[in-house]
Amino acid sequence: MKGFNNKIVFITGASSGFGKAIAEQFAKNGANLIIAARRYERLKELSVILKKKYKTEIYPLKLDVRKKSDVFKAVKALPVKWQKIDILINNAGLSRGLDTLHEGSTKDWDEMIDTNVKGLLYVTKAVLPQMVKRNSGHIINIGSIAGHEVYPKGNVYCATKHAVDAITKGIRIDVVNTDIRVSTIDPGLAETEFSIIRFRGNVNKAKAVYTGIEVLRAEDIADAVIYTASRPLRVNIAEMIIMPNKQASSTIVHRKN
Repeated sequence: MKGFNNKIVFITGASSGFGKAIAEQFAKNGANLIIAARRYERLKELSVILKKKYKTEIYPLKLDVRKKSDVFKAVKALPVKWQKIDILINNAGLSRGLDTLHEGSTKDWDEMIDTNVKGLLYVTKAVLPQMVKRNSGHIINIGSIAGHEVYPKGNVYCATKHAVDAITKGIRIDVVNTDIRVSTIDPGLAETEFSIIRFRGNVNKAKAVYTGIEVLRAEDIADAVIYTASRPLRVNIAEMIIMPNKQASSTIVHRKN
């Protein structure tokens, strides 16, 4: 595995879960990080920890990827030393609710589409042109098994993750004549704040999702991202689906009684 010394890695949704674990792994491997999220206090705390632990440079960036103008302004306003982004991790995403379509909340739909699809597009649009200009870079999108299979009551969330899969493939086609690589990492059941957010803070309901099975951890996804980013230039890990050992598909899970 190669190190990432002097590389700049931009991670969205870095205040918790996959994003936080990915940030730690890149810092451990020598990268300088732009960590972005809405919860700026968490970012500042993480910055202090990573700087002290790994002696690397961290740039915390308060950012709501749903806000198009804010995204473009934030990327354009980055200090000169931070403008050459080598690796973009589009991790910001969420799910809201678990309902049939006819019982679903349009507010929930908007939040998922604005974050998971439009937010990813905005950040990529803001960063990709300078990668194309340099003929160098790597975009890694954090998708989901939900981008490959639709599960009951997952209608709109699954649609947004199918969109991430399609966008990833589309970008790969668009930059095929360059040295830019485009990848997607698609987890199955993984315990982060995902279900707590989906169920709007109902911890008991969130915990039930992971009962009876040893699910993935954020560190597992971070390991996959580091592996993907550290391959020789001739290699592009186009897609990686990662599931717990006792999960066979989005709907088939073996749980202990």
